[in-house]
Amino acid sequence: MISQLLIASNLGVMAFFSVFVAPSIFNVLPAEWAAVYVRKFFPKYYSYLAAISLLASFLGNSLDIIVGTLICSSLFVLLTTVLTPKINEAKDSNNLKRFDFLHKLSVAINLVQMVIFTYLLLNTPYNTA
Repeated sequence: MISQLLIASNLGVMAFFSVFVAPSIFNVLPAEWAAVYVRKFFPKYYSYLAAISLLASFLGNSLDIIVGTLICSSLFVLLTTVLTPKINEAKDSNNLKRFDFLHKLSVAINLVQMVIFTYLLLNTPYNTA
């Protein structure tokens, strides 16, 4: 049951960020501040979500939870160590086509992770013992 709570927590954090935080960052902050904020935020955000996913896998009470959370954790590590630096590099070199593609890829990966988390919450047994 603890693993499901951790999964629900990650899903909630991701949904809150996607719906409320991300759309307002560039609307509220000046562009140069927003860029600095986003570059500082995402490595911490992905690392936190990776750690919680990994913990959920260790506490998982089904193979689905163990595999699903390990996949999500691995994707968070990929996002923070590989994709985010490439996104920043594309932005810094003003390669807007590459930036747009990589950003959309990161959003797609996040959506896949949210689908996995939702599946795990809806389709795995809750062990209340």
